[in-house]
This record gives sequence, structure tokens and C-alpha cells, in this order.
Amino acid sequence: MRNDERRIAISMKGISKRFGAVQALADADLEVACGTIHGLVGQNGAGKSTIIKVLAGINVPDAGEIDIMGERVERLTPARVEALGVHFIHQDRLLVPTATVGEAVFLRHEPRIGPFVSKRRMERGAAELLKKYFDLELPPNLLIQDLTTAQQKIVQITRALAQQAKVLVLDEPTAALVKREVDNLFTVLRRLRDDGIAVIFISHYMQEIESLCDTVTVMRNGTDVGVVSPRTTPMDDIISMMIARDVGEMFPSRDLKLGPPMLEVSNLSRAGSFSDVSLCVRRGEIVGLTGLLGSGAKELVQCLFGLRQADRGTVSVDGKRVSLSSPMDAVKNGIAMLPEDRRAHGVALGLSVRENVSLASLTRYSRIGFMRGGDERSAVGDFIRELSIKTPGGDALVRNLSGGNQQKVAIAKWLSCQSKVYVLDEPTVAVDVAAKVEIYTLLNRLASEGAAILMLSSDLLELSDFCDRVLVIYRGALVGEFSGERLNSDQLLAASSGSQPGSHLAEGVSV
Repeated sequence: MRNDERRIAISMKGISKRFGAVQALADADLEVACGTIHGLVGQNGAGKSTIIKVLAGINVPDAGEIDIMGERVERLTPARVEALGVHFIHQDRLLVPTATVGEAVFLRHEPRIGPFVSKRRMERGAAELLKKYFDLELPPNLLIQDLTTAQQKIVQITRALAQQAKVLVLDEPTAALVKREVDNLFTVLRRLRDDGIAVIFISHYMQEIESLCDTVTVMRNGTDVGVVSPRTTPMDDIISMMIARDVGEMFPSRDLKLGPPMLEVSNLSRAGSFSDVSLCVRRGEIVGLTGLLGSGAKELVQCLFGLRQADRGTVSVDGKRVSLSSPMDAVKNGIAMLPEDRRAHGVALGLSVRENVSLASLTRYSRIGFMRGGDERSAVGDFIRELSIKTPGGDALVRNLSGGNQQKVAIAKWLSCQSKVYVLDEPTVAVDVAAKVEIYTLLNRLASEGAAILMLSSDLLELSDFCDRVLVIYRGALVGEFSGERLNSDQLLAASSGSQPGSHLAEGVSV
């Protein structure tokens, strides 16, 4: 159905939207053709979410025209949009945990025999669709809560396909997926594209945009600033359009001044996860850590914060051996952790910015059991300014901030504790390019002030271009250390996938 490429599936022209004093969209355009995968990129606050919410019928535009499959639509509602064949696959998997796969696929469109829902037809239809589009034999009577993250994403897409979707809008669909699952998803999206379906793909991962998308709309400050092809336009140029500055500034440099060891791990082991891991992070050093899913890298950083317990081995902080039986032990010994899922574990969404920042250091702002509100507000205000947290004020709810600003609130919480060691688990996942730069700058500052930073990341470019050293874990063992000329993404990928034989620990360097 490649001849459908010239037919326009979505045409949004001159879309404007204001929320109070904030001009979220200003004369923005978005045009997506059938049979194409169209990327939508831009930093947080650029207008991506707002224009998609306009398309979804959630936000009513102040001005502009919208055509869907050639039909002018004056008043969009979520039900009207879905009836026109536009379906949304959200980052948060909005599925009922206790529903079965079959029920989730045919939700609100259940096959019936007379007035009665046919469970047999529902399960058979779900199984056939999963096999047809995904070559996946997933029992249709399984509960959603028992599925993996990738399987839940597949169920969302299958539900759209069951309703004859003409346009799929995917918002950060790979944020919680491993590489193999991402590859499988991309294979399906390309197959759907070749069947004539239009796909709008929103992602902060520029490598995904480059490998998957046919065209890309770049947004900045509420409007579109260019429509380009990632086949002919270098990614550096696209990123520069997003942030309005040279991409060479993305990984800020610093003067490396190493002090004595701050975090020392000796022969740490946890059965079934990792074995005899020894490493050292010095004052002023940013050390990267990577490994494939199941390598043991994530379990290692969780042990360093007391979320899991090691079976044997020792951990020392600033020359003192410490016991890490719980996160409280870690905090008392100067260890802070930034978890991967900031919404679930890094911040309390229902609390304010002020409450989140002071949450881990209440004793600093209290006296004989009473909070010193003035001191707390003053300190939090300093953090907001220092970290450039975009918020109306300290009393604003964290749930209303962008992902990048939520991440900075989580970092501010540990800055308030004056921690010595920072253990970071995917600190820039699902964060836009500009927010990444701000986080890198902040981490550089922490290191320059003497903190020791251990940073787990699956972004090999981030590790190779930002960290001083990178350690690689493969099947529970520390198999490589890379620095200097040996530190590049190709070497890291080879070591983490086990394609390089033997040990790759750098000679003469204690890890």
C-alpha cells in the first residue's frame, strides 16, 4: 500500500493554545502522511504534548484547522477521534490490571451473540490478532497484571488494530523496554507502515528517531521549526534545532581532579545476580556502569542503596566500612540514590516541590520536633534557582512538572542531604535533550565539589562521552573497564554483549 503515502492522514495547521499566561502552542503545524512513520521531537515544554492532546480531543485549540483522513473536524472529542481511526499508545500503559488480554483488546467493543458478550469470540479474536501482527502466542485469558511491560504495550497496540486503526500515536513507547523488545516493536511498526497506517512516534531517544522515522517534525517554544528527513539530515543538526544551540555543548566538560577513594566495593556478591564485584569511585569522579538486562548491574546498584542485600563482600564509604541493610542505612552513611522510575520511587507526586526536596533531610529543617518553615522555604528556593527547576513555586505539586524537572527535584532532595556518594539509575531516561544538558552540568558540579558518582545507564553514547571511566558487567561479572581512547560506544557494546572474549579490565587500574 505504498501508494497511500501521498494521502495525508493528519493535517493540523495554525494550531494555537494558551493556558493562562503561558502560550503553549503558537501557530503550530503538523502534517503526517499515510504509510509513514513520522517522528515528533522537541525538549520538554516545546509543545509536543499539547499538540497531541489537541489531536486527541483533550485540549480545545484557540485557533487552527484539523483534518483527519481528509475530513475537516470542527469539534474533536476523544470518542470522535477514535471513531475516525486515530488511536493513542500512551507512555503510561492505561490498562485494567485485573482484565484479561482478550478483555483489554476488545474493551468497549466486545463481540456479542445477541445481547450477550461472547467470551470465546473475544479470546479467539485477540489470539488471532496477536499472532497476525506480532507473531505472538499470548494466552488471551492471562491477566494484564501478569504481563511484562513489553507485552502490555503490545496489547495496547492490538486493541487499536482491532478497531481498524488508521493512525497510531505512540508517546515514548520504548522507555521501559529492553533492546530486544524495542527491535521487535520497530519491526511491527514498519510492517504497519507498509500496510498504509500512519504512525506518529514521540521519543527522546534520538537513535530511535534516526533508525525508525521517515520524516521528523521538530518543535521548539510552542511551534514547529522544521520538517526534515533523518535519512538526509544529521542527528546533530536536528538536536541543534531542538535546543537552539550547538550539539557539541550537550556533554559539558570539567577539570578532572580526583581525590581519595570515596566508595569502595570489595568482592560483593548476590546469588543469582552478580558475583565478586570490586570497584572504587574516587572523590570528584563520575564512573559509568552498564550491562544488558539480567547482567546484574541493576541489582548491584540496588544493593549499594540497601534495596537488596548482598550475600557477601564489603562496602566502604569515605574509608569506613558500612552495613547497608536498608535505604535508611545508606542515607545515614552518605549514599543517595536516584531511581530509574522517578514517578514511582524518586518523587512523591502528590506532594509539593518543597515537601519533596526536604523529605530526606527533615532533621535539617526542624528543631525539637517542629519544622522551621522559613529555613525550609529559603533552602528549597535556593535549590529551585540553582537547578533551574521550572515550577510556579515551591508549593506547586510535583505531578504537574515535566519529567526533566521531576528528575531535578529528585536530585535536589539528595543535595539537601549533602550526600557523599550518588548512585544514579538511568538518570536521563525519558528526559529531553535540554534537560539532559542541565542534569549533566549539575553532576559535573557535584563531582567538582568532591562527590563520588556511580551512574548506571543503557545509553552508551552518554556513558562514553560524559563519564570519566565506564565499568561493564556481563552475566554477573565485572568484565571490563574503559577510559581514555578505549572508551567508546562500540567497545562498551561489545563488552556488555559478551562478543569480546576474555577479561577486559584495564591494566594497572584498580576497580
